[in-house]
Amino acid sequence: MKKILKWVGLAVLVIGALWAASFFIKSNSKSPIEYETHKPFISSIEKKTVATGKVIPEDEIEIKPQISGIIEKIYKVEGDKVKAGDLIAVIKVVPNEQALYQARGRVNNAKVALNNAEIEYNRNKKLFDKGVVSAQDFQNLQLQYEQAKLELENAQNDYQIILKGSAGGSSSANTNIRATVDGTILEIPVEEGDQVIQSNNFNDGTTIATIADLGKMIFEGKVDEGEVGKLKVGMPLKISLGAIEDKEFDAKLKFIAPKGVEEAGAVQFKIEGDVEVDDDFMVRAGYSANASLTLEKKDSILVIPEALLQFDKETDKPYVEVAVGEQEFERRDIEIGISDGINVEIVSGLTEEDEVKQWNKTEPIKKGLEEEGEESE
Repeated sequence: MKKILKWVGLAVLVIGALWAASFFIKSNSKSPIEYETHKPFISSIEKKTVATGKVIPEDEIEIKPQISGIIEKIYKVEGDKVKAGDLIAVIKVVPNEQALYQARGRVNNAKVALNNAEIEYNRNKKLFDKGVVSAQDFQNLQLQYEQAKLELENAQNDYQIILKGSAGGSSSANTNIRATVDGTILEIPVEEGDQVIQSNNFNDGTTIATIADLGKMIFEGKVDEGEVGKLKVGMPLKISLGAIEDKEFDAKLKFIAPKGVEEAGAVQFKIEGDVEVDDDFMVRAGYSANASLTLEKKDSILVIPEALLQFDKETDKPYVEVAVGEQEFERRDIEIGISDGINVEIVSGLTEEDEVKQWNKTEPIKKGLEEEGEESE
């Protein structure tokens, strides 16, 4: 009886070992992950870049005084729309004492000279009427008399300009600061009572106001040196403003800087584009903006998701794994073209019928957490 039990136990052990070995072989013959596959498809790809910058007026005109003095009255405020010739401010002249004294002395000298010329003229006129003085001599005296009158008039005008800033009756007094162009007043950096300096060869002068046409705006931004070579004047831009949501403005690239500027270790090139301003939106000078530029575009090309690509560690060339059977894949080297960060162009190596392995599939985090929770329970 014991011998029979011994053989039975031995048989059970053998059968258990065979079953365990069979289970182990079957378990290892199956892939622990079933990989999904994707077929290449026909689509379009646009390679874009974004330039950051701001929107500014195409031209900003600074209004400066033609005479030094003190701001007596300001008639406009920032944001007002003006026409060329509109009065912006008036300057009160503070004359230079030395220049004023010299101008007054010139007036007095001119009066003395005119008085003397008048006496000579009147005396010789009587002699000329009697035929004692020749016509040539009388004409010379008459010319001197007329010149003396003009000299006095000029001296008096100079005196008034130094004293008041303009000659009496002048329609364009230097003390009146007027707009030189149509537009909107962007800034008035002075206040009533401020002292201003006239514009001359040695000084830019004090800016009374800055005027610009807000209907003519440009985008001013910078692009990296790696992308500037792909830009061309005339390229279309799409401008989005931080202050205006869900609205894009069309623009056209008009300028690419020939020289770059190094910023934070990278070389940046300035670009400018004419912006088509919509009358329904108020675009203010200095709005921050982003410009989207299409560097390259291809239509109706064969593409795959960029996530399917792998790269050889030695050659750094791209390849994919293509299905050749049920969960069986083989490596295939491919040639790729442009990419938009999501899809990539397939130049050669694949067809629309190929099934490409999604090699980097991962299990959802949520599922893994649920399994850990069930085990703990």
